[in-house]
Amino acid sequence: MSQNKTQPTDASVEGFLANVAPRQRHDDGLVLLDLFKRVSGFEPVMWGPSIVGFGRYHYRYATGRQGDFLATGFSPRKSALSLYIMPGYQDYGTILSRLGKHKSGAACLYINKLDDVDLEVLEELIRVGLSDLNQVWPVEPR
Repeated sequence: MSQNKTQPTDASVEGFLANVAPRQRHDDGLVLLDLFKRVSGFEPVMWGPSIVGFGRYHYRYATGRQGDFLATGFSPRKSALSLYIMPGYQDYGTILSRLGKHKSGAACLYINKLDDVDLEVLEELIRVGLSDLNQVWPVEPR
């Protein structure tokens, strides 16, 4: 059975964020680090080379496929801030309508810069996403 390509590593979160460019993306990454730590209550862990994750969960599908994945997190990518905060099976339209300028996928949220969004609404979205995920797959600290 194949494993997820994205796995936790021992790489330094602070070291990764220190090398993020441009400056705006770096600064937004530091704000997100503080926000996710505070909201989730978990310490950050690098997942793969570029995702800062908080908490983890073990999933097991009816097909027998199973594995571990980060519960929530972000990546300050060149094109946008990628936020992994929505489990993918809930409708967050009401919250997203109050967030500000963003794009979304099934489980990801894409933001150009944090100045484009309401951080209190983003905090609410992280909190609700974690709660919803925890009801389906129990979330653990690491």
